[in-house]
Amino acid sequence: MTFIEKDSQMFIAMNRFKVKPGSETAFIEMWRQRESFLDEVPGFESFHLLQGEAFDEYTLFSTHVCWQSRASFDNWVKSDAFKKAHAGAGQSRDFYAGPPRLELFDAVL
Repeated sequence: MTFIEKDSQMFIAMNRFKVKPGSETAFIEMWRQRESFLDEVPGFESFHLLQGEAFDEYTLFSTHVCWQSRASFDNWVKSDAFKKAHAGAGQSRDFYAGPPRLELFDAVL
């Protein structure tokens, strides 16, 4: 496989969630119904909710959000759209087997 150097400055923000067993369907539905407001911020490219491996204590989920650049992501975090999207975030605490973990990545290839 040949890798091609990227011309763009794509930036990826991922939040990992440990979801309690039995809460997976409700967690997915919460995200399905959630109004994200991501498309209101310049530089947003795509969003995915990923379901990972299930363990005895939790099932791993991750949000995967692609941005044109780190600056686009930073503008999102400072925006009114971000505040609106996260206004009710604390209401779903019963789903979690621990706090979410934010991971940030610059695309290098």
